[in-house]
Parts: sequence; C-alpha cells; structure tokens
Amino acid sequence: MFLKKLQIINFKNYIHSEIEFSEKINCFVGNNGVGKTNLLDAIYYLSFTKSYFNTIDTQNIRHQEDFFAIHGTYQRNGGLPEQVSCIQKLGYKKQFKLNQKEYERMSDHIGAFPCVMVSPYDRDLINEGSDIRRKFIDSVISQFDRIYLDDLIRYNRLLEQRNTLLKQFAENRHVDQDLLSLIDEQMSVPAGKIFEKRKSFLGGFLPIFSHYFEFISGGKELVDIRYDSRLHEGNYLSIASSNLDRDISSRYSTVGIHKDDLLFDINGYPVKKFGSQGQQKSFAVALKLAQFDFTCSLVNYKPLLLFDDIFDKLDPDRVQQIIDLVSKDSFGQVFITDTEPERIHRSFFSKEINHKVFEINSESIQFRY
Repeated sequence: MFLKKLQIINFKNYIHSEIEFSEKINCFVGNNGVGKTNLLDAIYYLSFTKSYFNTIDTQNIRHQEDFFAIHGTYQRNGGLPEQVSCIQKLGYKKQFKLNQKEYERMSDHIGAFPCVMVSPYDRDLINEGSDIRRKFIDSVISQFDRIYLDDLIRYNRLLEQRNTLLKQFAENRHVDQDLLSLIDEQMSVPAGKIFEKRKSFLGGFLPIFSHYFEFISGGKELVDIRYDSRLHEGNYLSIASSNLDRDISSRYSTVGIHKDDLLFDINGYPVKKFGSQGQQKSFAVALKLAQFDFTCSLVNYKPLLLFDDIFDKLDPDRVQQIIDLVSKDSFGQVFITDTEPERIHRSFFSKEINHKVFEINSESIQFRY
C-alpha cells in the first residue's frame, strides 16, 4: 500500500498544496515551524480520521478560514487507485469519505489504510500517565480488530453511564443497586474480552519489540513490557463489587480495564525512573517499529511509516542505521521530516533507492530531487 498523492486545503498553515510521492522514501526538509509535521499529520488524519497532535478538528482549520479538506489517493496491493477524503467545516459534522461514499461511522475506516507515526512526543508513552499507554495499545489492536474497537466503544459508553450514576448516588445518598448491577453485568462482557485481547496482543508484541530495541541500542540492555490490570485477580464483576463503596465515595469508577497500564522496564527497573534520555528515546522508537511490524503481519500489507524529526540528538551512525533499516523491502512507504537537508542528502546520495526530497518553506512545498 502507498499514498500516491496528497491534496490539502486550509489545513493548519497551508492554503492549498498538492504533492505526488515516491512509493518508497519521501523526505520533508526545512526549518522548524514551517509545517513539515503538519504534512505528516494530514497523512495521519487519512488513516485515523483525526489528528495525531490536536483532536479538536476545528482547531486544525487555517486561521480566518471556515473549513479544511484533506484528500489522499492510495493504491493497495496493485488494485485501482482509491481516494480518501476528510472535510471539516465550522459548525458542521466532520465528513469522511472513501471513493466519494461517506462513512456512517468513523470507526468503520480505522485499519483500512494503516499507518504508524514515530514522533518526539512518543516520549510521553514513557513519562506521562497510564491513559497514554492505554491509547497506544488500543490504537494498535483497533487497526486490525474491528470487534475489539466495538467492544472498547461499548465499554466506554457504559463507563460514562456508570460514572454519572455514581455521582447521582453520592448526591442523593441513595444507591440503586439493581440499576448498578445491570450496568456492571453489561460492562463485564466487553471488559473481559478487552482484557484477554490486550494480554494476547502483548504476548506476540513483546518479542518483536525486544528485537527492535536490541537493533537500536546495540543489544546492551534487557527490556520488558508488563501488563498491569486488576483483572489478573478476578473477573470484572467481582472486582467492581468489592470496590463499590470506594467508587461511590470517589464518584467515579476506580477499577476496570480503563485503569490498565503497561509497565516499561529496562534491566529490571522502570525506564521512566532509571532510563537515560537516549534509552527512553530508543525504547519509544522500538515500540513504534514493533507496532509497524505487528500491524504488517496482520493486515498482509505494509502500513505507511511516518518519522517526525526523530533524528534529532542521534549520532550519525545511529541515523544511518535507521535509514538503512527502513530502506529495506520489509518496510513500505516512508515519510521523514528533518531540519538538516545535508543529513538527508548524505543518507541517500550513495543509495540506489526510490526517494523524493521536498523543501518546505513557510506555506510552500518545492520538489528538489
């Protein structure tokens, strides 16, 4: 699968731009703040129906305009070209279309054109709260498992209803046990399925992740990812029942799969506390490369791979190592942003590999070679 052409209108800092891409490597070079990352975000939009960086769609409209549009032309497995379109107008519901046919549910598009974003913000996976890590594991599984995504949507909808009830119970000083039991029974089904899918996913994901971390780090450290969930102790109903008093006092659901976490270790210690900046960056990049590999094995074609400024603070040998890796046939179409045109030129000058370099300057995009 590859993205043949991208058209963006009034998206972030761009007025109107069209770009035709190489099937393999595409590089966006330019100074900080000129819009390189915005191009990657437009590509991400077409895969996930939302921005990687700002989930409030209307805030991605160019200043003083009333809409943005993103159109992408894809080709999958040698088939006919397909067009994906995203249009957001102020005051209107976002439109998402495949070949001019609008989706009834945005979730129906997830996984059709998979991509993986590798960004400096990935350090948040290590340093921020558990919600970031849950979103990571959920996004990976959801790209290839529609049932999982539906279970997740169902569980979160019921969780919202349960939290509303808990607030009412606390305010009214009266608990409707029957109503709460009914919601808990409904939540227990998707909760159990989500727990098992996450556990199974991690079992297959961990060896792939360890392989990529060893490649990036030179094999000097031992890494591990552990799945932290109260459902290891019992089913959802028993755990929810034993924590009911605490939930009522707190006015929200304190246990469940919405509180699960991934524990990242290096040499037996939390990488958040004991990993250096270099180790943390290597850990985050390895997570995303493993996500690519894992997704590829399930959808039977190669997702797009988006590298946003990941070469910053890496030594030249490590940069070349990553370039050599993604240039292999095991990876498909790759998009790279960099502030140093010379670094990109050095990386590809001696390589006979299909690639294009675009210079980004404020609102313009110029093809260089």
